[in-house]
Amino acid sequence: MVKKDNYNVAVAGATGAVGRKMLEILEERKFPVATLKALASAKSVGQTLAFKGNPVTVEELKESSFEGVDIALFSAGASVSRQFAPSAVKSGCIVIDNSSAFRMEPDVPLVVPEVNPDAINSNAGIIANPNCSTIQMVVVLKPIHDKFKIKRVVVSTYQSVSGSGQKAINELQNQTKNLLDGETAEVNVYPHQIAFNCIPHIDIFLDNGYTKEEMKMVDETRKILGDSSIMVSPTTVRVPVFYCHSESINVETLRPINAREVRELLSGMGGIRVIDEPETNGYPLAIDGAGKDEVFVGRIRDDISCENAVNFWVVSDNLRKGAALNAVQIAEYLIESR
Repeated sequence: MVKKDNYNVAVAGATGAVGRKMLEILEERKFPVATLKALASAKSVGQTLAFKGNPVTVEELKESSFEGVDIALFSAGASVSRQFAPSAVKSGCIVIDNSSAFRMEPDVPLVVPEVNPDAINSNAGIIANPNCSTIQMVVVLKPIHDKFKIKRVVVSTYQSVSGSGQKAINELQNQTKNLLDGETAEVNVYPHQIAFNCIPHIDIFLDNGYTKEEMKMVDETRKILGDSSIMVSPTTVRVPVFYCHSESINVETLRPINAREVRELLSGMGGIRVIDEPETNGYPLAIDGAGKDEVFVGRIRDDISCENAVNFWVVSDNLRKGAALNAVQIAEYLIESR
C-alpha cells in the first residue's frame, strides 16, 4: 500500500454492532478517508448509515467489492472473513480482521498497537484483531512482563452481552423487562437466561474442559507477547451487563514484584488509566468504562498467598478498545509507517 493523503476504506459487516462502531471511530479520530464503502449481507442492502454527516448506502459484500479499496476493516464473523478476505487481498487491499479466522495463522500478525506495533509491518495482506477479552488483558500485562517476566496468569472474565451482538443486547433488555413484569424470560441467544444471572460458558466446550473463548485467551496472549512459556488459566463468564468487559487477574512473576511498583508502572503507560483509591471506593466500573477508549485498572494489591504475585481488576469497552478502536488504531499505525 502506497502512502497517500487519503485512503479508500471499506467496512465489511458495517451494520453490526462492531461495524457501526468502526464507522463512528473512523469519524471521531479523523481517519483520512477518501471514499467509504459500507458492506454487509444481502439482507442489509439498501440500509443507510451515516458517516461525517453524509448518508452511506449499504452494499452487498461480494468478492468484487474491494477493487480500488486500500484498507478493509472486517467484522462480519469468521466464516465471512475466510470467504472474502483473500479476495480483498488479491485486489491489493490490506485487511484488518476482527474475527477469529486468521488469528493463529503463523504468517498473520495478531496486533494490539500498545503491545506489539512492530508486528503490523510483517503482514502479507491480513492483520488480525485479537479477541476482546485478550486485548484489554495484554495491554496491562505487557509492561508487567517487560519488567518482571510473567510466569503465570489466572484470569476470570465478566463479559457483557454486547460481545454477542445486537441480538444479545435485545435479549437482555427483553428478559429483564419480562421478568420485572412477572412474565417468562424467553431464551434464544444463550443456553440459559442471562437477565439476573451469570453464565460460565462462552463459545463451545473443548475436550480439555475449557471453552473455545478461554483457549483464545491462552493462545492469543502467548502469540501477542511473543512468549510461549507464559501459563494462562482463564474462566470466561457472561454477565447481565450491556457494555464493557471486566476481568479479575492474578499474575505471578519470575522476578520480585509488588503492588506499589505495578501501580507506578501502569500509571505511566499510554492507553491505561489507573483508578485505585479504595479508601474512597475508587475502582473501575463497567458503567464508567462504556464509551471510553482507555483500559482501566484498579484493585491493585499483593497476592497474600504467593510471594511474587499481584491481583488487579481490569475494565474496558469491548466494542471500542476490544474491537473497533483497536482495528482503527492498527490502520492508523499502518498508514503512519508508510
